[in-house]
Amino acid sequence: MPKKTADDDPLAPLTLAVGQEELLLDRAVQQVVAAARAADADTDVRDLTPDQLQPGTLAELTSPSLFAERKVVVVRNAQDLSADTVKDVKAYLGSPAEEITLVLLHAGGAKGKGLLDAARKAGAREVACPKMTKPADRLAFTRGEFRALGRSATPEACQALVDAIGSDLRELASAVTQLAADVEGTIDEAVVGRYYTGRAEASSFTVADRAVEGRTAEALEALRWSLATGVAPVLITSALAQGVRAIGKLSGARGGRPADLARELGMPPWKIDRVRQQMRGWTPDGVAVALRAVAEADAGVKGGGDDPEYALEKAVVTIARAARSRGRG
Repeated sequence: MPKKTADDDPLAPLTLAVGQEELLLDRAVQQVVAAARAADADTDVRDLTPDQLQPGTLAELTSPSLFAERKVVVVRNAQDLSADTVKDVKAYLGSPAEEITLVLLHAGGAKGKGLLDAARKAGAREVACPKMTKPADRLAFTRGEFRALGRSATPEACQALVDAIGSDLRELASAVTQLAADVEGTIDEAVVGRYYTGRAEASSFTVADRAVEGRTAEALEALRWSLATGVAPVLITSALAQGVRAIGKLSGARGGRPADLARELGMPPWKIDRVRQQMRGWTPDGVAVALRAVAEADAGVKGGGDDPEYALEKAVVTIARAARSRGRG
């Protein structure tokens, strides 16, 4: 869920939603509208783009009404407002109208920063809506979605869902809602696998997991399915690299509890347990061979070779063999 300031009254005169994550921006608007309609079912909502908010328009929308109706005025992409309209908005911030809630959606960059600063100085209630580019952020978002619905999901289930769905927050939120509606009790990795088997099997991380476990046939099957369903080859080489590096990191680490190792290696504790299981059969030489194979595949995928699919298949086979090197030694 987006972070909010201490003053978290959605009916505050001004809400400032800052960031570029569309789902979170939309939720910030929906929260204000829902609160306004709970206070007055006849609330008038105006949702405007910069080209719809011309100089003078805000004054018209916020002028006193005979009926004293509650109104929510939403301004999207406020960083793109014209200079004259920005003057109007800044003037309004100095004396906001009663029964009116203004919601400004701003990307948060340097463009339009004057308006952003003015809104903050005016005491806006601020909602952070940052773009979730890191897998860890999407994992935290997924956990938060389950918590918000009052449901329990294992860390492995949340990770499997992120691996299966990818970076689209709307799809992640929708998947959480579906699982929460359909499944009783704790949601685990097996449940996620049943619901999203096609997506999960197409995941680059599934290819990597099977390869580092030495399961050559299953890794190749997952690879072909991934490529057939449109997964970018570069994502698969990235997942392979992460999988092999995790083996190398953990094999070189001191023994200890998963929580301590997690802090030392920058991995979640549940992943420490998974990688420990995957490490059986690996040797330092095997890790070195596998990393070279990943580097060669990466070069092949990025234009160094004629056949990215062959480059990936060769890497997967080499990694799976390296995973069994201790047994052959």
